[in-house]
Amino acid sequence: MIVKKMRMERNWSQEQLAEFCGLSVRTIQRVESGNKASIETLMSLASVFEVDISRLTEEIIVIDKDSENWKALPWWFKMSLAGARTKRSAISAEITMVLLGFISWVFIEPNASITPAIFLFAYVMGWITRYGDKKKVW
Repeated sequence: MIVKKMRMERNWSQEQLAEFCGLSVRTIQRVESGNKASIETLMSLASVFEVDISRLTEEIIVIDKDSENWKALPWWFKMSLAGARTKRSAISAEITMVLLGFISWVFIEPNASITPAIFLFAYVMGWITRYGDKKKVW
């Protein structure tokens, strides 16, 4: 994940990073494999990498398109997330479609052919996001 990328960019071993952070090597291994980290661990890592802690927490939910999990996903799922690199952006697309559908229904016309299409897109985007959760894409 992001911690491993940042460590590799600096040509540090896991042992070196653990020493710099005051953490165990096992903790570094857990974080790099995508397990949840405590706030203290994240604060130590952020301090050593000289980044804001939000960068570490946000990057954890970014899709790693180089991973084997991503490569094993069906093509339709990958295509449906064309611009969404994070779970947050996928949910934002879903919410935007719901709001547009509501605006179309209230202000344009409830029977307009575009309104059901917008709501259908929002529903599908929500389903795709939940599928990503189930497959641990984020």
